[in-house]
Amino acid sequence: MRRHIQAALLLLAGSAVLHIALLTQLYLRYVKEGLRPYLIASGVLLLVLGVVGAVRDGLPFAARRTDEEPAEGSAQPDDDHGHGHDHRGGPRVAWLLFPPVLALLLYAPPALGSYTASRETGNVIAPVSEFNPLPDADPAPLALSGFIARVQQDREGSLAGRTVMMTGFVTPVPGAKDGSWYLSRLIVSCCAADSQSLRIRIHGVPAPPADTWVTVTGTWHPGGTLGTATAAVALDATSVRRTSEPISPYQDTPPVP
Repeated sequence: MRRHIQAALLLLAGSAVLHIALLTQLYLRYVKEGLRPYLIASGVLLLVLGVVGAVRDGLPFAARRTDEEPAEGSAQPDDDHGHGHDHRGGPRVAWLLFPPVLALLLYAPPALGSYTASRETGNVIAPVSEFNPLPDADPAPLALSGFIARVQQDREGSLAGRTVMMTGFVTPVPGAKDGSWYLSRLIVSCCAADSQSLRIRIHGVPAPPADTWVTVTGTWHPGGTLGTATAAVALDATSVRRTSEPISPYQDTPPVP
């Protein structure tokens, strides 16, 4: 890859990063909101490096004249290798950076979804020492993590007889003979690369297409002892309503009633 193409790649990469970080909310598909300043700084740095590279290669004394004969008694330049042309430049594998850069500029890849969620063990919930009371009115909006914690840790059995409402995306259960499926969320510590899944098995309502974002209303599906690790992390759904993907798909938040 020639140096002027390297400079163009840096300029494109910097523009793509700044585009998703400054002009849109698309960066939330890849990293947490708190990393936005670092994305902006990275984009600016890439632009600066690209401009420096372009200016440097455009200066007369920086361009290499390969058609000039070396002065009498001077040594042949090391990087010509006797072929009469310049081999300087980056590795050819750098061309592989162009597709993802162009994708960010023209069509940003979607957030992770059911493909990732179905391949993780899921439901790593931290211990909760005390649970706040649920709202008096049904359905009670809950985050998936909140539902899972109450099902398996709340000894008071606050979910018994209660109707709850949660939002997530559809993850099919391969080979499920009872027609059940998962309501899923992916949460991240830093970026999409370290995502972990939250999954609640849904019974009673046919599954919408995979990756569809839905709000599910229903009651706890009996199985095991509520408030212990044996309790089924499942819901008997009474309604499933399609909804739009949230701006921050990796934040596990309750739906708005």
